[in-house]
Amino acid sequence: MILGPFFATFLSFVTVVVANCPTLGPVASLRVANQNISPDGQTRAASLINGVHPAPVIIANKGDQFKLNVVNNLNDTQQALGTSIHWHGIFQHGTNFMDGTSGVTQCPIAPGNSFLYDFRADHAGTFWYHSHFGVQYCDGVRGALIIKDPHDPLRVFYDVDDEETVISITEWYHGLSNTFPDIAPGPDSTLINGKGRFPGGPKVDLSVVNVEYGKRYRLRLISMACEPNFNFSIDGHDLLIIEADGQATLPHTVNQIQIFSGQRYSAVLRANQKVDNYWIRARPNYGNRNLSTTFENGVNSAILRYKGAHTVEPRTQQQKNAKALKEADLHPLLDPFAPGKPSADGADVTFNLTFDFDQKAFQYRVNNVSFAPPTIPVLLQILGGPHPFHLHGHPFSVVKSADSHFNFLNPVRRDVVNAGDTQGDFVAIRFRTDNPGPWILHCHIDFHFAV
Repeated sequence: MILGPFFATFLSFVTVVVANCPTLGPVASLRVANQNISPDGQTRAASLINGVHPAPVIIANKGDQFKLNVVNNLNDTQQALGTSIHWHGIFQHGTNFMDGTSGVTQCPIAPGNSFLYDFRADHAGTFWYHSHFGVQYCDGVRGALIIKDPHDPLRVFYDVDDEETVISITEWYHGLSNTFPDIAPGPDSTLINGKGRFPGGPKVDLSVVNVEYGKRYRLRLISMACEPNFNFSIDGHDLLIIEADGQATLPHTVNQIQIFSGQRYSAVLRANQKVDNYWIRARPNYGNRNLSTTFENGVNSAILRYKGAHTVEPRTQQQKNAKALKEADLHPLLDPFAPGKPSADGADVTFNLTFDFDQKAFQYRVNNVSFAPPTIPVLLQILGGPHPFHLHGHPFSVVKSADSHFNFLNPVRRDVVNAGDTQGDFVAIRFRTDNPGPWILHCHIDFHFAV
């Protein structure tokens, strides 16, 4: 796979330990540089923000003005040397040029240069930030972004909401993302908050989420994955969903969440079980070796630890009776109606997009057409395969989820939707064109985006 001119041969041999890092506020400097890390026990080169993976959690309040200076200190020519940062889920009303999408709203930030992202936090929720240059975020350029509302209408549902309850999930590869032949192989491990193990690998430390009996915790679950989706659960505990992709929802109880790349959920965990350790599980839909089927030796896992419990690994069993989340069961807390008339043909403008893959040409196609890059840079988007699609600049109403029926009365509102797992299935979304600017709709499987 050839991803651009910014790849070739120097390496900075510095190894860092993946650990919890301080949070940042809305005014901060983000230094992107190359370092070696071993989040699952195997060392490899990476691209990191402020020397850690995931990048520092940025926490702000609704109404704050962000001034985030991204400094490009990249020097490993085997990896991408350019960069840009997209603020995923921030709709950038009036500041389209701060969206951070290389080739769409800006040129990449060149090594030795910086770019000041200056925008306002006009809505609260769970977001994240990541490189939007090639497949660079797969090598580590990604972190959580939390915007809080001092008058949060969801506050009655939880007691604790801080950086310790942010849970990021991603896959991890032992090779550089830009060196995969044609398309990425299965991932080698699953990382939860930057730590994980791989089948047959060393028994390295896992991430721990600490709770105290009797309290309610707002877990902010973020998929920072490049490709797989994950089934997330915590042994012995239900999860009360109150937010999807930065949009408040009516409370809905499940014990298993399928989460796709780019999606976010706030799920309230009530610490009402006996004081002990419990497995946090995030099983990917595929992976190298037997990654997609095992939890043996703590693979695909982290630990929920009650205050007073011994510092040992859990012995709990996965729940057998899954109450899995169905997207169509989620409904907005406020302003529930979808835009347009309540019928399948009730939109002002309708676009039918069919996605497929040309095996011979090794290209994804939209309505039988593949993107061909011009000789002169323009505003562009390379669309991908039928998995999680993300729209920049707008929330949308999912008037038909995959494997479901139309709902115009109170469909979930979000910014990433799974296009369906069954051939011939489809989703339908509606949004208002109330935010002028060049915006892209793309598959958030990063390797599809690159192809």
